[in-house]
Amino acid sequence: MNGWIDHAVWWHVYPLGFTGGLHGGPGHRFGHLIDWLDYAIELGVNGLQLGPIFASESHGYDTVDHFRIDPRLGDDADFDKLVSAARERGMRVLLDGVFNHVGRGFQAPPSWFRDSVFEGHGALVELDHDNPEVQGHVVRVMDHWLARGASGWRLDAAYAVQPGFWKQTLARVRAKHPDAWFTGEVIHGDYAAYLRDSTLDSVSQYELFKAVWSSLNDRNFYELAWALDRHNTILDAGSPLTFVGNHDVTRIATQLSDFRHLGHALAVLFTTGGVPSIYYGDEQAYRGRKEERFGGDDDIRPLFPARPGDLSALGWPTYHLHQRLIGIRRRHPWLAHARTRPLHLANEALALESSAGDNRLITLLNTGDAAFTFPIDPAGLTPIDGDGRTVPPHSWSILG
Repeated sequence: MNGWIDHAVWWHVYPLGFTGGLHGGPGHRFGHLIDWLDYAIELGVNGLQLGPIFASESHGYDTVDHFRIDPRLGDDADFDKLVSAARERGMRVLLDGVFNHVGRGFQAPPSWFRDSVFEGHGALVELDHDNPEVQGHVVRVMDHWLARGASGWRLDAAYAVQPGFWKQTLARVRAKHPDAWFTGEVIHGDYAAYLRDSTLDSVSQYELFKAVWSSLNDRNFYELAWALDRHNTILDAGSPLTFVGNHDVTRIATQLSDFRHLGHALAVLFTTGGVPSIYYGDEQAYRGRKEERFGGDDDIRPLFPARPGDLSALGWPTYHLHQRLIGIRRRHPWLAHARTRPLHLANEALALESSAGDNRLITLLNTGDAAFTFPIDPAGLTPIDGDGRTVPPHSWSILG
């Protein structure tokens, strides 16, 4: 079983953007990512979540060969070096598997394809998951890269595939790799049911992500409380992948209408159940807006500089904030399975109790213009970040 996931905090990187390979030619660019692993370790993470790394026609999600590293990133030897460097630092590697659709240059018999494209994108041809040969291919791909050192898979557009396909596929893969972890991209619908029917370990928690930034912008913590109640039911079925940013959404520092509330978003991320993931650059308060146009993802998938010393000094306070909150997560590993409920709920003030067994922790959020003293009983708890039960305007506190 994959008990290691209870201690995981991912650093999510889109390699083609991070390394500058997206619009470049062939090159051995994985080395650029290796140079940043110590920075990630110092941040506090212990997992490297990679975006697509396999040969593709453009952005990586139009795969043409699942068994070949994208030449813009390197080759098998470069991948082995990256995995080895990560392992030396105690980091696991999560791969991005695009198995719902492929690029038009993908070579396979016609019977492998449906007569449809993915969500109107003409360059993305959907695979026929009713074809046993397609399932066999996915099993072989997963097995190949797990055997080379990966620890699990994020399954792109998992929601577009019938859950029974994943159930059968994962049973075959887990027979050889019982320690592997699988999370699926699911945006809408019944997350808990999809987890049960697919046997995935995890799904992406878009519902909570949206509630975090939206409740802060609207000064409406009732939305967040509702989403957390739903989140508790999802935790009964698996360990959702939680985040406040990824490769497909506007960056959290841009999305928030008041930057003073960034710490509130992060406090929720790191004190609620699930498996947290940090999108590269968010820890430096990078800005970037996703736009629905050709090239509209480029702003949120940038090149990282050669070394940490080349980063703007403006981002380091946010990096240190991440370090503090990840440290709290590390010292309270039970949070991976915590259930969270409101102890006090108002539009601009929210007290959240996260608990598991005899363990508990309280997160206090104030988005109002005045200090607020929360009417809660903090018996047995002391401030571990912040000022305690009285929270200054536009601030937060954690008691544990």
